[in-house]
Amino acid sequence: MSRFPRTLLAASISAAFFAPQIQANETVVDASVQELPAIDQCLIDQPEAENPNQQPITVEADSLEGVNGDKATYSGNVVVVQGKKRMKADSVTLHQQDNVVVAEGNVVFSDGAVKTVSDKAVNNLNTEYVELNNTKYQFLCEPGRGEAVYVSKTGKAMYEIEDGSITSCPEGDNSWQMKASSIEIDQNEEEATFFNPRFEIQRVPVFYLPYLTVPIGDTRKTGFLYPTASYGSSDGIEFEVPIYWNLAPNYDLATTLKYMEARGTQLNSTFRYLTSFGQGEVESEYLPDDKKHPEKGDRWAMQYTHDGIYQQNWKFHIDYSKVSDIDYFTDVDSNIGKREDGQLIQEGEFQYRTRNWDATLLARDFQVLTEAGNLPYRILPQLSFNYYSPEIAPYIDFDVISQVSRFDTDDKTKPSATRVHVEPGITIPIHSTWGSWTTEARILGTHYQQDLDGVDTSFRDTDGDGKNDNSTYGLKENVTRVIPEFRSHAGLVLERDAHVLGNYTQTLEPQIQYLYVPKEDQSDIFLYDTTLLQTDYYGLFRSRKFSGVDYIAPANQFSYGASTRFFDDEYKERLNISFGQIFYLDRSTKNSVSTPSEDESTRYSAWSIEMDFNYDDYLFYHGGVQYDIDSSEMQVANSTLEYRIADGYLQGNYRYVTESYIQQTVDLNSIAGDGGINSITRKGISQAGLLAGYTFSPNWNASAQYFYDLTTSQAIEWLARLNYIDDCWYIGFTYTNQLRGWKPDFSSYPNAEAEYENNFSINFGIVGFGTNMGTDSDDGGNSLGYGRPFFLNN
Repeated sequence: MSRFPRTLLAASISAAFFAPQIQANETVVDASVQELPAIDQCLIDQPEAENPNQQPITVEADSLEGVNGDKATYSGNVVVVQGKKRMKADSVTLHQQDNVVVAEGNVVFSDGAVKTVSDKAVNNLNTEYVELNNTKYQFLCEPGRGEAVYVSKTGKAMYEIEDGSITSCPEGDNSWQMKASSIEIDQNEEEATFFNPRFEIQRVPVFYLPYLTVPIGDTRKTGFLYPTASYGSSDGIEFEVPIYWNLAPNYDLATTLKYMEARGTQLNSTFRYLTSFGQGEVESEYLPDDKKHPEKGDRWAMQYTHDGIYQQNWKFHIDYSKVSDIDYFTDVDSNIGKREDGQLIQEGEFQYRTRNWDATLLARDFQVLTEAGNLPYRILPQLSFNYYSPEIAPYIDFDVISQVSRFDTDDKTKPSATRVHVEPGITIPIHSTWGSWTTEARILGTHYQQDLDGVDTSFRDTDGDGKNDNSTYGLKENVTRVIPEFRSHAGLVLERDAHVLGNYTQTLEPQIQYLYVPKEDQSDIFLYDTTLLQTDYYGLFRSRKFSGVDYIAPANQFSYGASTRFFDDEYKERLNISFGQIFYLDRSTKNSVSTPSEDESTRYSAWSIEMDFNYDDYLFYHGGVQYDIDSSEMQVANSTLEYRIADGYLQGNYRYVTESYIQQTVDLNSIAGDGGINSITRKGISQAGLLAGYTFSPNWNASAQYFYDLTTSQAIEWLARLNYIDDCWYIGFTYTNQLRGWKPDFSSYPNAEAEYENNFSINFGIVGFGTNMGTDSDDGGNSLGYGRPFFLNN
């Protein structure tokens, strides 16, 4: 939360006349004052004396006149120094009988954190009363200054200011300021109270409040934070007023009133807490009667998160999100989710951990945000128990992974089930600085109790192949499956000095893996939490092709590959190339489906290749391909090239996926419903993007991005942004245009018509006092954006 600094207004003026116990006869006149820091220099980082008020005082003046027992007057270029404190004035008079000090004429004071300039200053040394007239002040260690007609210190840490102002703008710049008829500052409570405050732009009042309280120190205080304003062609004028509520030392609340011209007023809030069980946050958004979509009524979103560790053994995790309707993220700009989210997770996990075992209780559900597709399974609950015994014997590790899970769904075409899985394993790890060899053997035992009563078993052909695609076809109520698994993986790290194209250290890191899993008919088991994993280079050396345990893919194969890396003389990685593939000893295990069958394809998988390149820290490249030697086609490819200079960058990227690869690897029913692949694509994925950003000066910067779909010859989205950041204020201009859907729908492509939504927005905010409100210019909720193009060890 943003706060005013502790030196706000008169917070440091308390030392204006130094130690109250100093008397005239203790003052020393010394003409040989050593050179001191400038009076407007920040000294906050310099060490402070143990008792600053006990430090000696040095006074330099052109003349001194005194009447014993009455007064002493220093005149002409008076300079008073005590530690970090310095004061200049035309004259300084000490009235000894009243113990009052009066400074007149260009009174300048600095304590290394704030500097004040006043016409006159009065300090009663008995009561510590301080009075300043016509004062200008400036923070020395951060942007900030202001004025006050009258400042008085009424107590040890109490100040009253009449007709005061504050701004982060430099001298002569009146872009904005906060003014108030009176200000009360309580340093003990670390808060400042503004009466009749008004926010002014170029000295023109913009908004007014009768009362405002803001924090001035490190202690959290209830009060208003800086408001922000913006304009967008989609929602019109927007105005946000944040309020911070300091409810207790271990929990607080931030609420924001957000007015949108086209929608109405939205209430957003974030509640945070900290307990011995961890920390959590409840975030909510509530928009009553959305004027843009009145048929949807009140609209809201909420998210609850909690993470914590209790007494070292207990670990807690909760992540629960929910929205009022499936179109919420599409229609409303939200901090809880994005329009690309197809579902929201709702889970809670509690774990107990010891040195050799852990137990976890998990419950998980989802809110689906799409109309098409199957409903996912919820886990209510899952109890896991894992046991680890490293070095149960020399060079042998032993572990047991086990879980009991209950799966349920609202989809009437899917069964519910209870699953018990036990997986003991033995591992022999051998490692050295130049290589490793790991061998493991596991037994995967699983029992299913599948509830098939009441499940809709009617014939369904969703892909047009004439076969029954019903999810319960061939399933059994009770299934017990035991499958052994054996894996042995070895890798080397070889190194040499290479002199090609310069002096580099080159490594060659070959690796090979043998994996054996016997074939087992698993067509009588449904897939509850299991899906096919990505098969890039790093996936070649996994022991499983699928996440979860509902389908254990058979394997009798060797995976082999190698990486080579080039390091310069500063040990910075400049290039790496990785390539590999799988050789199937049993050809029938190549295409892993529920009922694998022999085919006439080769025994080799697609080649997987990854490459990263950094040329002289200004040209970067990343690319990856999967080339299928059976079909002689590239299945998957991605490529990113970036040119970077000190003030900007230019990046081009491309990604490609064939339609056949999508059909083989993606559960189309879950994302496309009965429409199959034709409802989402006809020719796979072929998309290109161009991104750029440049800083023209310390004040001006711009960025742009453009993404194009080559399969439909349509732009996906583009964005252009121009920002101006001044010393104390900010303004940003953003234009976005996004492909939101097809009319009537994509299944009628190429006759379908693309639907776009464009938005132009202006954001304005202030800079200073620890805040940059408004500097995060609206990106229109773009789903695509800048990505780091290289993955080198630098």
